[in-house]
Amino acid sequence: MVADTGTWVVVPVYNEETVIADVVTEIRTRFPNVVCVDDGSRDASAERIASTRAHLVRHPINLGQGASLQTGIDYALRQGAKRIVTFDADGQHDIDDAERMAAIVRDGQADVVLGSRFLASTEPIPLLKRIVLRTVATLSPASRKLKLTDAHNGLRVLSRPVVEELRISMNGMAHASEIVAALAASSWRIREEPVTIRYTEYSRSKGQSLFNGVNILFDLSVRQR
Repeated sequence: MVADTGTWVVVPVYNEETVIADVVTEIRTRFPNVVCVDDGSRDASAERIASTRAHLVRHPINLGQGASLQTGIDYALRQGAKRIVTFDADGQHDIDDAERMAAIVRDGQADVVLGSRFLASTEPIPLLKRIVLRTVATLSPASRKLKLTDAHNGLRVLSRPVVEELRISMNGMAHASEIVAALAASSWRIREEPVTIRYTEYSRSKGQSLFNGVNILFDLSVRQR
């Protein structure tokens, strides 16, 4: 198997010492270039990352996932990245999905590939999370324009021209809606691909509540006014 050296995987990390080394090790079986952004973790996440061969960038304080993604993207671009994969740190994503999605962008079939857990997923989706995600996708004009089924999936692949133009300004979790809004306003070729989300006990404990989902919509609506 030939390593995809043109693709960089960006992993935002906040208090993930339990799983982050295993997640990075799995990613590097397919993608040698990984940058983890430790977002002011209060645990040993940075030390766990340092024990791997991933690149490590640290925020001195917690700024939020959106800020971490932008920091990681900027770092990867400086290293010559041709494609960016965004990948959650809690172990919920499947590296096979990331590899397949990256190949679509690499082969020129799309500029952006977004993962969707609602397209042929074999993993049962917790009811509350299903309600939150369906609500966000339904109420978001940008998601409706792009006909997205899953507007808040952390697994994405974006080509270099896209991320050079895209700037994430919302530091918290609402960055996902901001990305979708920017894509909806662009002429980039965008497609969704089915992905599997591994709902382990650990990843469930890191998931979003209905209240947080409502906050995401509120934050984005205020920002767009």
